[in-house]
Amino acid sequence: MAAVTMEMTLAGRRLVLETGRMARQAHGSVLVTYGDSSVIVAAVSQKTGSELPSFFPLTVEYRERSYAAGKIPGGFFKREGRPSETEILSARLIDRPVRPLFPAGFTSETQIYCMVISSDSANNPDLLGLIGASASLMVSDIPWNGPVSAVRMGRMEGGLVVNPTMDQLERSDLDLIVAVRGGDVVMLEGRAGEVPESVIAEAVEAARKEASAINELQTALAGAAGRPKRAYQSAALPEGLVEAVKAVAEPILDSAYGRSGKLEWIRTMDSAFETCVESLAGRFGREAAEEKWRVMAGLALEEVEKDYVRRRLAIDRVRCDGRSVKQIRPITCEVGVIPRAHGSALFTRGETQALVAATLGGDSDEQKIDALTGEYTKSFMLHYNFPSFSVGEVKPVRGPGRREIGHGHLAEMALQAVIPSEDVFPYTTRVVSDILESNGSSSMATVCGGSLSLMDAGVPVKAPVAGVALGLVKYGDSHVVLSDIAGVEDHLGDMDLKIAGTARGVTAVQMDLKVEGISSAILAEAFAQSREGRLEVLSVMGDTLSTHRKELSRFAPRVVSTKISTDKIGKLIGPGGKTIRSITESTGVKIDVSDDGTVNVLSSDPAAAERALKIIEDLVGVPKVGNVYEGTVSTVAKFGAFVEITPGTDGLVHISEISDKRIKEVGDVLKKGDRVKVKVIEVRDDGKINLTMRGLDGQSCCDERPAGEDAGK
Repeated sequence: MAAVTMEMTLAGRRLVLETGRMARQAHGSVLVTYGDSSVIVAAVSQKTGSELPSFFPLTVEYRERSYAAGKIPGGFFKREGRPSETEILSARLIDRPVRPLFPAGFTSETQIYCMVISSDSANNPDLLGLIGASASLMVSDIPWNGPVSAVRMGRMEGGLVVNPTMDQLERSDLDLIVAVRGGDVVMLEGRAGEVPESVIAEAVEAARKEASAINELQTALAGAAGRPKRAYQSAALPEGLVEAVKAVAEPILDSAYGRSGKLEWIRTMDSAFETCVESLAGRFGREAAEEKWRVMAGLALEEVEKDYVRRRLAIDRVRCDGRSVKQIRPITCEVGVIPRAHGSALFTRGETQALVAATLGGDSDEQKIDALTGEYTKSFMLHYNFPSFSVGEVKPVRGPGRREIGHGHLAEMALQAVIPSEDVFPYTTRVVSDILESNGSSSMATVCGGSLSLMDAGVPVKAPVAGVALGLVKYGDSHVVLSDIAGVEDHLGDMDLKIAGTARGVTAVQMDLKVEGISSAILAEAFAQSREGRLEVLSVMGDTLSTHRKELSRFAPRVVSTKISTDKIGKLIGPGGKTIRSITESTGVKIDVSDDGTVNVLSSDPAAAERALKIIEDLVGVPKVGNVYEGTVSTVAKFGAFVEITPGTDGLVHISEISDKRIKEVGDVLKKGDRVKVKVIEVRDDGKINLTMRGLDGQSCCDERPAGEDAGK
């Protein structure tokens, strides 16, 4: 097949889609180019799927090749390895709007592989991966109900910017990705600097128009180069099974719905399952203990539960635990729960609980990241952990999974907006959230607990932050928006919309759908409802701790800073780090030196920090007449003694300046290694320094040694 290319202008730059030249053995492949950033995306799918309508096995991979930015990978092997955190987050970003558009009953294993082959450091390739994923499915024979496209919205000087460059994003108080299908929003993700909900809505509307134009480009490409969609056997349960299970199960569900927490509802579902398995096996020619029958009965019960819960929510407006649609679950907040942590909080909302701790460190504790765009550091980090015991399950303990990385990233974005600048607060800050119980909204519990732990640590945050997760159920012509969704509402509903922010505005947003899009009206309703819930949660948090503590924890390091000339950095560090190491060893502090000459001294002992700071200032400063030092005798000569007043800087104490009394021999009173107090009396033009020991309080080296002590030696 000959190559086919379609292009358009997007935010003043050319967006090009090309198919038929690369990766031609994939079921669908597209090269997406924007500026000088390019991503190859290939989609492949197995020809057959599961006989039963179980989980749809879709995998999205996003990988950045180092050659895309003219770099060679670091490390011993000098090749790309496991996906980085950035690659994992980009893969999740692509997966979320693409997954709900596969048809119901399609269960063939499917993979979408996005490979970044060029990066111009201006145009972020993550959106190109999303557009390419959609376009590759559009030109493939894989059944899919696209297209979907996304743009990034920024805001600078009060004006919205479509697809801002990476440099522009550094100055933007908004970084919002909006995915659109057929005029409806499919996915949202982004950070904001306490931006009002009205601005978010305006950005979504602007993005909707731009993304719709990209969808038209994809449709044109598919019309010119697309393959016919394959036929597939839709996975289905035996005829009549769902109806039979419904007749048996619904009375059992009725007995518990409206007054059940998570565990009570699980027990109700278990009871309904066993009743259906036992009572219906004979009718369908099965044995109750048969594994396949139990699987089929379980899948049928899942369909019954989904329809039942959705109907009760949308039509009756009754929730499983009895709450009203806008009601937030009971909240308790505790701070200072971990004795030795710099700051800590235990945040509990219903059956979801997060234990969150904040730790303060110095510049050397910053996270160093080697990205395609170059190396950079992060001074604020948030890590989210979800141990299996939090949901009463047994699972192998491994490193953080994609979900944990994604939830941590969302919570980090939510809190980043209120973290003070390094000029105000020169610390590296790490927040860790361990989920101890989970029944929905654990990432938003992390935001609330993280905010409390930061304030407990004394971090001067700009304002407290809270988050609320909202759900949506559309049933026929009815719909309902739910505040603070529980696990069953998240699992069986159509939307998971997480919005975090302060009383002033939004700091982070993330929306996933299980339907093919929602209207502007429903989205506006959800944003308004989220603000009500957020203000309620902030009020409860404020009853425990409304602002940051005025003092840092006694276990947290104190930072004192100074600025030195950049040409003095080498002198401070010394050969092989000898000088700076001697200062840290003698004072017990930690010293961080920045390239701009900023020196931060960290210690939990303020006196030690001040002592180290004075040594540093004495070391790199030019000694002035009148300055007093406590130095070490480095050399003894007939005419006097040389005293090292700072590492690498010596001055001469002439024999006549050693004591008010007359001295015959310098060696009578001074020896190499003696610690003495000296004062600068002259700094010569050639840099040589003359010192005196005369007239200084506490100077007793001449009086302690008896007369004639060295006689007869």
